[in-house]
Amino acid sequence: MTDQAGTAQDTPEPGRDPRTQDPRLWRDDGWTARVIKNIDDEGWAVEMVKDGEAEPALTGPWTMGRDKKNPKPLDAFAFSTLVKTASEVLARHEQHTHAMLHKSIDVTVGTKRITVNLDIEPDEDNPSARLTALDEGGDQLASVVVAPAFKLTRASATSWVEKDFKAPR
Repeated sequence: MTDQAGTAQDTPEPGRDPRTQDPRLWRDDGWTARVIKNIDDEGWAVEMVKDGEAEPALTGPWTMGRDKKNPKPLDAFAFSTLVKTASEVLARHEQHTHAMLHKSIDVTVGTKRITVNLDIEPDEDNPSARLTALDEGGDQLASVVVAPAFKLTRASATSWVEKDFKAPR
């Protein structure tokens, strides 16, 4: 669907196939690729938005067409490449977020090897964190609530284990 200026619109008509393959708007496989005017210069950009998300997962420069004025039209190959790239960006973001919120350190105290995990719940109103100790077999030895700002290091994990899992301050 296009408006009076010939610009592709984002909302499909009710009952219309959600797949769209217009020169500046492709929608398929849970993704939308939209070619937009680059606000930073005279060129064009493309943004990739995953269905259900408000913000683009990826925005990047887009190639000019042969007339050096209009953007190159989207095609199946370009859309496929953009979906792959945007999916990789989201996967890296999720991995980074997981790594920031879930940390694990193995320590040896006496003859025991113990895994200490820190799991942070980043709630805006009430963030929390939990420190958990597991033995070599994966059985839980202890679990305590700690401040979300708690720093899990080899020294802090060893100290917690040596103090019989008393909640660190």
